[in-house]
Amino acid sequence: MQGTVDGFGHGLVTPVAAYLMACLGGALGLRCTTRSLRTPGAPRPGWLVLGATSIGAGIWTMHFIAMAGFRIEGVPIVYDRPITLASLAVAILMVGVGIFVVALRGRTAMALVTGGTVTGLGIATMHYLGMAGMRLPGRIEYDTPVVALSVAIAVVAATTALWAAVSVRGFAASVGASLVLGLAVTGMHYTGMAAASVHLHGTATAHVPAHPTGPVGAVDAAGAAEAVGAGAADAVDGALDAAVTAGGGTASASLAPLLVGPAAFLLLAGVVVLFDPALVGGDPPGRHPADPRAHLPGIPAPRHRDRDADH
Repeated sequence: MQGTVDGFGHGLVTPVAAYLMACLGGALGLRCTTRSLRTPGAPRPGWLVLGATSIGAGIWTMHFIAMAGFRIEGVPIVYDRPITLASLAVAILMVGVGIFVVALRGRTAMALVTGGTVTGLGIATMHYLGMAGMRLPGRIEYDTPVVALSVAIAVVAATTALWAAVSVRGFAASVGASLVLGLAVTGMHYTGMAAASVHLHGTATAHVPAHPTGPVGAVDAAGAAEAVGAGAADAVDGALDAAVTAGGGTASASLAPLLVGPAAFLLLAGVVVLFDPALVGGDPPGRHPADPRAHLPGIPAPRHRDRDADH
């Protein structure tokens, strides 16, 4: 039986809140990554880790805030905690790999494409792994072309974000880039949701032929076997319904405890950024961004001409 799906169970509250969390995570991640890459010397791993965690946590929080508004008429939904938390770990890990690729290889087309692809695939994996953590009396099926479109959006959004991290200078420009990133990631989420359709478990009914054509004993045995199979199917469906109902009635109640940690982390990261003038104000005048390849073995440090020496 086809389930009636509503992705906006709380109206515009969840999409707007989800978008803002994606923007917050993107803004913090971009500024932390920029801080690492524009510091003289080799890229600082601490800032890169903070940036990757901020972006990953922001995207993950966006996804599950949006999922709090996901409804299936007459069907309770809960989330498997280990799988849900595993999706958070995947997001942070894959974003971190993408950021470190760009940090170590510099602002080259190959580095941006590689890092963006890894990060985008991580975002998409987080989304569909999080969906796999849903527990409901039915199954979710996906439209393959729409899924491919959502993955492509994730890769393009991630590549753009990494380009902004190594290219955009100034606080206002970083805010603009984070707004675009938040829009792209949220768009990827709802594109992925548009690919999903829910099929609920129906109730099997035993059927005995009205006009038997074979021996009476054979017909009775076949009818009994069919009845037993139908009863087993009903028992499985009933057990699944009971398990889901026992786990909690709404997705919001199931997700709220899981969202506290990442949301608190983003707020703390925001405080760190707020009290670092270099992150808020950008690079001071006359300062050259550091080349992340400057201190790698076998690569000579780049020479920057002093602008004042030309006058």
